[in-house]
Amino acid sequence: MKNFIIEVKNALAKWLGYNVLPIDNSAEISLYPTDVIDPKKFSKEKLRFAKGNLRVISNVHSPSIMPFIPAKNTLGAGVIIAPGGAHSALWIDHEGYQPAKWLCEHGVAAFVLKYRLSMDVNSSYKVSQHALSDIQRAIRLVRHQHNQWGIKKSFIGVMGFSAGGELAGLAAIHGDDQKENAMDEIDRESALPDFQALIYPADTINFSVSKEYPPIFLLAGAKDTEIANDISVLHRKYQQLGLSSEIHIYDNVDHGFGVQKSNQGEVAGWLERFLEWLAKLSS
Repeated sequence: MKNFIIEVKNALAKWLGYNVLPIDNSAEISLYPTDVIDPKKFSKEKLRFAKGNLRVISNVHSPSIMPFIPAKNTLGAGVIIAPGGAHSALWIDHEGYQPAKWLCEHGVAAFVLKYRLSMDVNSSYKVSQHALSDIQRAIRLVRHQHNQWGIKKSFIGVMGFSAGGELAGLAAIHGDDQKENAMDEIDRESALPDFQALIYPADTINFSVSKEYPPIFLLAGAKDTEIANDISVLHRKYQQLGLSSEIHIYDNVDHGFGVQKSNQGEVAGWLERFLEWLAKLSS
């Protein structure tokens, strides 16, 4: 019955012309126990459709991950994906489900993160406190359950888009091996990602760089001038410390392209460049 419902959703999406991946949200995994965050105490998430029928999620109060697990994980890698949306929403399709689906089809486990939004309407959340805690908890959870998903415990990283790219970068900066007052066994795992992919990330110009930080993959469009300049500065900081850093800046490309069928030219293959980089890290 469940598969039939999913098939109907797919057929409906195709008929309507959606350039999105219909998702069975029952597969989502809550990041926190209900005695820490009880979803029944909050109003439901909000959904709207943007241009191109891309889904945009807001009003996130119960952070979660959506797993995309390949039949065979060829690299043993796991990637937590943080969609962007200026910390006021999550552009969950082209910066979440679509890259996760592509990675899964190419033998990499991916997990789309829903994190709390500091700039949402009437939000009391903070990036440095709540959103950062959410991505750290996601890293810990995947690391704790790595065997279940065929992932190497030492090959779990983050990928973030725009505001999600900022969050992914902060996870690398603030990663830690132990957490004081751990609530459970998950919290005792390391939250330091083993690699980071920052895709047109916001607000990186003042990011610190340390020899302890993991390898970084940076990518943006040249027409996204400020962000392209900022990641170039960040790339040089990593190079100066002799750290692993790869950067791609695509001509005539602006902000927010993500993974869409409408992407044209070299930027349409950016995930292939990421996969090549990931394969080099695994060797």
